[in-house]
Amino acid sequence: MLLLWIKAFHVIFMVTWFAGMFYLPRLFIYHFDASAPAEHARFCVMERRLYGIMTIGMLLTWAFGIWMLSLVPEYLRMGWLHAKLAIVIALSGYHGFLKVNLRKFAAGRPSHSTGFWRVANEAPVLALAAAVILVIVKPF
Repeated sequence: MLLLWIKAFHVIFMVTWFAGMFYLPRLFIYHFDASAPAEHARFCVMERRLYGIMTIGMLLTWAFGIWMLSLVPEYLRMGWLHAKLAIVIALSGYHGFLKVNLRKFAAGRPSHSTGFWRVANEAPVLALAAAVILVIVKPF
């Protein structure tokens, strides 16, 4: 029973994390086009708050995932989990990449175009699809 609660909270916080990863690049697109200082300040606040929420989601996703693995270490022998962990590690790197760019936007020096952010906005979608398929279908 405990394992089911842990899985439920793992999924809840994963959804929180992904919601932020889906929306933050979209905010960057809008922020890029903002011209007035008040708009810039408003986007900085929105981006910073969203990043905080998604960071909590990421950390708790990791925490509940590790807790699950401590209860069912047999998962570590399964190929699908290795692939899923590779995706989670890559997403954690993407999360850090978003933080670097959040700081650049806050400093008024965005380093990527809106076209870049439109494409980057799709990366978490593909990662989510792959992770869900790995967990549900377990192809390995």
